[in-house]
Amino acid sequence: MAVGTDTSPAAKKQAEATASIDPLAVMRIKDLVLRAKAVVEGFYNGLHRSPFHGFSVEFSEYRPYSTGDDLRSLDWKLFARTDRYYIKKFEDETNRRCYLILDQSRSMGFGSLDYSKIDYAQTLVATFAYYLTLQRDSVGLMTFDEGVGEFISARQREGHFRQMMVALSRPVAGSGTDLSKPLMQIAALVRRRGLIVLVSDMLAPVDELRTNLAYLRSRGHEVVIIRVVDPAELELKLKSPSMVVDMETQREIYLDPEAANQAYTQQFSDHRDQLQAICDSLGVEIYETRTDQPLDDALFHVVSTHRRRAGGPARAGMLSSAGGGATR
Repeated sequence: MAVGTDTSPAAKKQAEATASIDPLAVMRIKDLVLRAKAVVEGFYNGLHRSPFHGFSVEFSEYRPYSTGDDLRSLDWKLFARTDRYYIKKFEDETNRRCYLILDQSRSMGFGSLDYSKIDYAQTLVATFAYYLTLQRDSVGLMTFDEGVGEFISARQREGHFRQMMVALSRPVAGSGTDLSKPLMQIAALVRRRGLIVLVSDMLAPVDELRTNLAYLRSRGHEVVIIRVVDPAELELKLKSPSMVVDMETQREIYLDPEAANQAYTQQFSDHRDQLQAICDSLGVEIYETRTDQPLDDALFHVVSTHRRRAGGPARAGMLSSAGGGATR
């Protein structure tokens, strides 16, 4: 079973709506901020052509009154204008905190296309950051390889998005991948529950992954993993005996295609199944995206996952609804 595959009719229609956004064309844009804006604009255009038409780009500061709500929270001025009851949303309800965690290890530097996994992943993270900033959510960033690199606390203020873009633009410098350290660090630093999005190729041992993800979930965090893979990684296609170099350890390995191709495919499949099993057991979403797939597909997956878990589009933060409440 493919990791994180959504085969619902709505997902298929959304895929058709957004398929016109060519990732190669996006990646040709040199400026990371402009890339993110292009993807998000395409995403919103896709929503308007999809079954989810009606989601507002603007942030909603109100929600409709429900039986049992505190009457002191009613906005009587808005009632006078609209003849409808709306509840003012408080800071904790409207401002969602999200931390984006990016893998910058050397394995992310691999690419069989005109760009590498890290180019694609950086653009994904920039896209998430830009989208969340538009939603007026507080966004933070962490980068890692064999250790934690940059850490920027979740904020919502002028210049914060640009600060994250500077940190994202730095080249791959690390060697190995340690998935435990960034997850442990985030769990220690982030007290208020929120959304954690990990973007990585996940090419690392998963022995401690269950423990660290379980701890994040126990703290009330919603966790989404976006696994980035290059199309060439899905199947080893050596035509003749070759010496290959491990990008993280720099170790040279001799491979015989007859023996290596089948073993590689099996190990890759086993690793994927292990990741899926761990995530399924903890209620963590994992979505695998190839670097030749439209970037807004991953954004749609994160947004629709949050919407489904929140119980509908009226939830503030990741999505706001134009149909359910007042917009400014």
